[in-house]
Amino acid sequence: MSADSPPRRLYYIPIVHTQEDLGSLAASAQAQTVARLGAAAWEAKQRAGIEYWGRVAAWTNELPPALSGFRLYQDGLPVCGTEAQIVAELEGRGSRNYQLLAQLVRRGATLMGTESPQLLLEEYQLMQALLKAPGGSSLQNSNNLLARRDAFIALRIGQTLFPGESGILFIGALHEVAPLLPTDLEVLYPLGSGRTDADVSKRP
Repeated sequence: MSADSPPRRLYYIPIVHTQEDLGSLAASAQAQTVARLGAAAWEAKQRAGIEYWGRVAAWTNELPPALSGFRLYQDGLPVCGTEAQIVAELEGRGSRNYQLLAQLVRRGATLMGTESPQLLLEEYQLMQALLKAPGGSSLQNSNNLLARRDAFIALRIGQTLFPGESGILFIGALHEVAPLLPTDLEVLYPLGSGRTDADVSKRP
């Protein structure tokens, strides 16, 4: 990219995963959390998620009404050709994350497949293993897989966010995408980096 190219920027939004986002893993995640920390801890985690998404929604309301020139990148959304259907399904289940995505699309933003389907399948299989037996080699493999996912996400954003455009990345707090992004891309943190606010997005 030449020095006189229009800037491109990315809004980095840490996310928290609520029960609606976990799909078939929700029951196992809830059972493990309750067994380890008690029912009150699970309920507190869900309340924290709802409160946090209220903050995200308030920020999106401050964006321009028309969002042409914005691209939406989402943790867990594969490059597959059916991204809109996935968002509609999870919006219908009550996911605050995907409800916001759908609202931003209706305002003119472009929804982008963000992740490798193959890596997401590996992640799902590892999550099942972690929920059955936390720790050990499964946890180490999960950390390695997270790094591979981050590399794919950063490459995807770098290749598809063009000069003069703005992107919004909704991403879990354990991810480390920002250091892998192209150096010409301006990264903004309107809600903070997420290491404290989004801590409840950590794996069960």
